[in-house]
Amino acid sequence: NEQAGAGQDAMPAPRRMTKGHLVPPCLACASPPAPHVTSCPTCPPFGRTEVIDNSLNPDFLRKFVLDYFFEEKQNLRFDLYDVDSKSPDLSKHDFLGQAFCTLGEIVGSAGSRLEKPLTGIPGKKCGTIILIAEELGNCRDVATLQFCANKLDKKDFFGKSDPFMVFYRSNEDGTFTICHKTEVVRNTLNPVWQAFAIPVRALCNGDYDRAIKVEVYDWDRDGSHDFIGEFTTSYRELARGQSQFNVYEVVNPRKKMKKKKYLNSGTVTLLSFAVESDHTFLDYIRGGTQINFTVAIDFTASNGNPSQSTSLHYLSPYQLNAYAMALKAVGEIIQDYDSDKMFPALGFGAKIPPDGRVSHEFPLNGDAANPACSGIEGVLEAYHRSLRSVQLYGPTNFAPVVNHVARSAAAVLDGSQYFVLLIITDGVISDMAQTKEAIVNAAKLPMSIIIVGVGQAEFDAMVELDGDDIRISSRGKVAERDIVQVTSPPPPHVGFGDTTPPPNSLAWWGIPGTPNQPCHSWGPLTGPSMDG
Repeated sequence: NEQAGAGQDAMPAPRRMTKGHLVPPCLACASPPAPHVTSCPTCPPFGRTEVIDNSLNPDFLRKFVLDYFFEEKQNLRFDLYDVDSKSPDLSKHDFLGQAFCTLGEIVGSAGSRLEKPLTGIPGKKCGTIILIAEELGNCRDVATLQFCANKLDKKDFFGKSDPFMVFYRSNEDGTFTICHKTEVVRNTLNPVWQAFAIPVRALCNGDYDRAIKVEVYDWDRDGSHDFIGEFTTSYRELARGQSQFNVYEVVNPRKKMKKKKYLNSGTVTLLSFAVESDHTFLDYIRGGTQINFTVAIDFTASNGNPSQSTSLHYLSPYQLNAYAMALKAVGEIIQDYDSDKMFPALGFGAKIPPDGRVSHEFPLNGDAANPACSGIEGVLEAYHRSLRSVQLYGPTNFAPVVNHVARSAAAVLDGSQYFVLLIITDGVISDMAQTKEAIVNAAKLPMSIIIVGVGQAEFDAMVELDGDDIRISSRGKVAERDIVQVTSPPPPHVGFGDTTPPPNSLAWWGIPGTPNQPCHSWGPLTGPSMDG
């Protein structure tokens, strides 16, 4: 059981595509690793890369971590799209092609580098995709670095340059894999980039002497960034910190060949270096951290009349409805880390008895002083009772339930407890500004939020709450970390719409990032001894 880098270090990179101005992310699907599986036409998505603007040869930065089992056939599918909007719905984007392979094919290729043609569009050459795998080292250190540059080449006719840096880790076969990009600093030849944190294994996979190549570019709006120069270093060199050893000449090889008096295209200096160990989710659990799971259910009228079979809240005697299925699938995973198995359960968007007032934070069990239910089955029972006593209404407001859990999380900042809020909803959020503010405030707390969308409504607006690519902000304040995962349940042909519940897996629901969210700077690692 090894972790292979069609996980952490797989780099899907499509080549020679024929359509102009592509913005293709790559969607990776992993089918169940069973010997009888030969393809994965209905497998759930495993993850998506970032979007690369205006490029026919994108080099994707985001990696995926997969467990590698030599004795099993692990089928993979990679789909590529030209992104036309911010919508997470892939049907709204142009399909560019796909490739099928197994994880073993990638690992077993020369240098663990597999190149495959993209197919899926009859009569059209779709280009190729390059997949690279590398076994992860056990190094858990995270390095924080900051750089500046001096006297870089001027590349812009009407200005100076808009420099940024790209870091590459060398592979065993001598090739390089991108591992970090800095931000762009506008209109300067002497940029100071922001400090950034990066896992040491991403820089060198634990090999401190492995070459690290750094390229410096002048950013251009059309994506045709101008190459300024490059230099190489190693983690061992960087770890020396700010010194004369970490001032690097930025060299453009072409200029050096053409001009005898050419010295360099500027210099880059390491301003600061720090390293600390990054605790994993398991470290916190073993250290005594308890997970506190809260569920919030959408009771707005857009769900439909619960007495009718078309309603998302319809209580069928034969199968779970969409809300119950989402609650059961996610809750039964998280409950294993909650010792008392008492789960607060809230509703929002309904008129509640006795006076018929609209509430966006009411207890499903009717006890405002103690909204906790016993186990997931207790939550389901309280949910069913609420459906019979409240009137579905609206609007769809998230901020009250986010603030409810945040108040609890703010009271426990010693690392002993972590709070997870599951919001299940069918519609477009009504209080976006207030919800953003609540999430930004909660981002400094030991708390994560899972938003599961059910039904056929548009969920595009909610994607901006998921800070995978761009951290959300409110009133000029940026969230300290990404605490939100937004997902939709699998389509009917892989579990929904029949009597078979989907696999109890956070990855199945598109929310594999949640276990990593507690592992950052919200609190110290406390609790029982890690040696115990």
